[in-house]
Amino acid sequence: MDPEQLRYATTHEWVHVDGETATIGISAFAVEQLTDLVYIELPETGARLSAGEPFGEVESVKAVSDLYSPVDGEVIEVNEALRSNLGLLSTDPYGAGWMIRAKLAGRSDLANLLDYAAYQKQIAEEEH
Repeated sequence: MDPEQLRYATTHEWVHVDGETATIGISAFAVEQLTDLVYIELPETGARLSAGEPFGEVESVKAVSDLYSPVDGEVIEVNEALRSNLGLLSTDPYGAGWMIRAKLAGRSDLANLLDYAAYQKQIAEEEH
């Protein structure tokens, strides 16, 4: 997916909406900040998501970081390939490195997400 076409949470998760389905992952910036990923915990299919609430966590040699849902909904698919190959997050965070797909509960939470330009501005501020 084209990073410029995605919406972003301030916590570095991205979302791509196609109809009533949201695909969710973490940005290349987040992967770079985490470095040396060793473990990921993702929800089960059917789990409820609430915007701004954790849905899983990713562990690097440095720290454990929560993954926050950018939307309200229900998990309909989990990227099982990540469990055995965390390298997908580094090599293709916007494609093969997606984490979960969810059926949206509504669209109101999408208005709180950043577009690409606003997210790039946030990254620039965090790097200083």
